[in-house]
Amino acid sequence: MFSRDAIDAARRVVYAAMPPTPQQRWPQLDRNFGAQLWVKHENHTPTGAFKVRGGLTYFEGLRRREPKCTAVISATRGNHGQSVGFAALRHDMAATIVAPLGNSVEKNAAMRALGVDVIEHGQDFQESREHAVWLAGQRGLHMVPSFHEDLVRGVATYWVEFFEVIQPDVVFVPIGLGSGICACAAARAHVGAKSRIVGVVSAHATTYRQSFEAGRVIEAPVTTVLADGLACRIAEPQALEIMRREVDDVIAVSDTEVGAAMRTLFSCTHNVAEGAGAAALAGAWQQRERWRGRCVGVTITGGNVDSALFAQTLIGA
Repeated sequence: MFSRDAIDAARRVVYAAMPPTPQQRWPQLDRNFGAQLWVKHENHTPTGAFKVRGGLTYFEGLRRREPKCTAVISATRGNHGQSVGFAALRHDMAATIVAPLGNSVEKNAAMRALGVDVIEHGQDFQESREHAVWLAGQRGLHMVPSFHEDLVRGVATYWVEFFEVIQPDVVFVPIGLGSGICACAAARAHVGAKSRIVGVVSAHATTYRQSFEAGRVIEAPVTTVLADGLACRIAEPQALEIMRREVDDVIAVSDTEVGAAMRTLFSCTHNVAEGAGAAALAGAWQQRERWRGRCVGVTITGGNVDSALFAQTLIGA
């Protein structure tokens, strides 16, 4: 899906700003799961989530394509916005992010700490994105998309790191707007791994599961409270096309299952995972009987969860 040179170039851009993240096994997870369970820790990046890799590669390409660009805008529930802010700061660009009303307080604060102008507008991500597109036209700003070849190429660097160390029988990958799972497929091809790829959506935001099964984009309502990083209402056609070609299955996990996975990760590894960040483990746990005794890969895609929500989740409230 990408040439070797393209992946190598992305790695150079990413590693100029951050080191590779670890992938490791945790004895308690292995014992509880009944398998060799490898965890990729994307909660250990400078912004606490995998998205920063895509932001770095996108802005490197933007600087080459539009050398006079000084200001950008995008929409997010938080992690993409932090990646935009982080990369924009490195390229001396101003960044505006549109987030839904009632968005994570701490994710908004993290974006503002990077110099981002955060605008709260819309009831969900889709409305925020539409408003960002409108503002881009009104203000003459470059609109940073949430799915783009450069974003996927940058995110693929973390899966290349993973597959170069271990090639499990199956990997479980959360699906927000699709860059993460498409990047996994690109990295698998790059390394020549044979691992099966299982996508994980929220049972309360099922556009990608329904679209994957139907072979066309199907809009679905979003009601998840815990997995805001998976709160997508309309699947991205380009991402869906790649998934239909490369992904073996797409499953859905409830907020209850996600909460249990967040607690498991904290108790067994003392890592904080946000809802979307724990979705891969939730999916693997749901399918554990099928993969018992095998080698399984999961990713903690982010650890950016509001303190109050995490505290409630830990006590099972």
